[in-house]
Amino acid sequence: MKLKKGEKLALTVQDMAFGGKGLTRVETEQGNFVVFIPNAIPGQKVEVQITKKRKKHAEARLLKVLEHSPEEVEVPFQPISGAPYITLPIEKQRSYKKETTLNLFEKLGQIKEVRSLFDEYIASPKDYNYRNKMEYSFSEIRHDIHIDEEIDDFALGFKHRGTWWKVENLDKESGLFDAELENGLKKIREYLQATGLPAWHPPKKTGFFRHLVVRKSFADDELLINLVTSSKGKEQFDTQEFVAFLQKLLGKRLAGFIHTINDDVADRAKLEKGPSDTAWGKSMIIERVLGLNFEISMQSFFQTNPSSAEKLYQKVIDYATEENDLNNQVIMDLFCGTGTIGQLLASQIENAQIIGVDIVESAIENAKRNARLNGVEGVEFYASDVGKFLLNYPQYEGKIGTIVLDPPRGGIAPKTLRKVIKLGANRIVYVSCNPATQARDAIELKSAGYQLKKVSLVDQFPHTSHIESVMLFEK
Repeated sequence: MKLKKGEKLALTVQDMAFGGKGLTRVETEQGNFVVFIPNAIPGQKVEVQITKKRKKHAEARLLKVLEHSPEEVEVPFQPISGAPYITLPIEKQRSYKKETTLNLFEKLGQIKEVRSLFDEYIASPKDYNYRNKMEYSFSEIRHDIHIDEEIDDFALGFKHRGTWWKVENLDKESGLFDAELENGLKKIREYLQATGLPAWHPPKKTGFFRHLVVRKSFADDELLINLVTSSKGKEQFDTQEFVAFLQKLLGKRLAGFIHTINDDVADRAKLEKGPSDTAWGKSMIIERVLGLNFEISMQSFFQTNPSSAEKLYQKVIDYATEENDLNNQVIMDLFCGTGTIGQLLASQIENAQIIGVDIVESAIENAKRNARLNGVEGVEFYASDVGKFLLNYPQYEGKIGTIVLDPPRGGIAPKTLRKVIKLGANRIVYVSCNPATQARDAIELKSAGYQLKKVSLVDQFPHTSHIESVMLFEK
């Protein structure tokens, strides 16, 4: 077999690697190669296209599943690219995630003792319909999943795998989000198509309907809907008639309707790209986590799986407080965002001294508002660069005993991590939505004198490759 970039092959997936990559080993004229195939399940026969070739391995793009794996089972949901493993029994998904992540820590993070330090695997309390936000795309180019062909049509659903211009209509629930909303999405599509206004045409950058973004409150069983359109055609669209249609479809579950204008050519539902008008109802919904209420707007970052987030946050609290003398000690919540972890810590620790720090000022304002909403005391929030924090607030120097880190997916920049280490905390609780960057940072923390004590894995996203990790380090 020859192996070159762009070549299409039919391969049988043999195993699973970290990040949900199926892998297979092939004999070539240049020797043995490992081929990594994202979103593929062991046992599947797949059609792939080679995208990268290295000295001993190659990466491929999944084009089509030719034969299903013996491990797969039938599910009553419409298949979507965002849930590639939904046909794999949930226990098998968890087994793959745990094993591949621990392997990653052993190899990339050089943590040879990680299995003896492993605390627990925390499964999502909900296996299905767990998400509190979903974004659907419009397109004038539809991919018909039944005949596997591209058609000029009015489409509303999810992007076809590997494309940015084709959308597959969602005609029944995906198994990830609200069942009633998704089973009614076909009616929403038919209503909007009947207006005569066009869906967005990604290659031409023209059209009216662009995205439909929906947030759900599990606490109040409410839906906040945001329709994102271009400005061309706004005068012809009757917003109040559409609201009346949504009320008839969803009843009292409709909390509010927002209309956002986005004329940016990039095909993303960026709400800050144009004006947003709350045309009816509320602009925020409430979610509850471990007894506290949090206001969530369309723009807010909030954990996508609230029931699993509760488990994650409780583990963070346990690690921060376990056998830890918190008297006269400050707990610093870095990359605190809207302050969820800091408030939960303050609500569970007597005489707490919690400081939340994030460089994004709007997130800090949101955090302060939520703290007032919950009547939480013992927590203060600061909009500040990590490296400059002690210079700006010298009263905390030498008092920071524990740091909670919860960085974005890209991890912590090496320069910033060195600044975190210089804060001199005795204990660091590191929460990561990307164990690969956490493994890299674990090496730096070890060289700075921090020893890994415990590690837990939290599965917030069943049927996907994503896994979160919580590590406890001590000097």
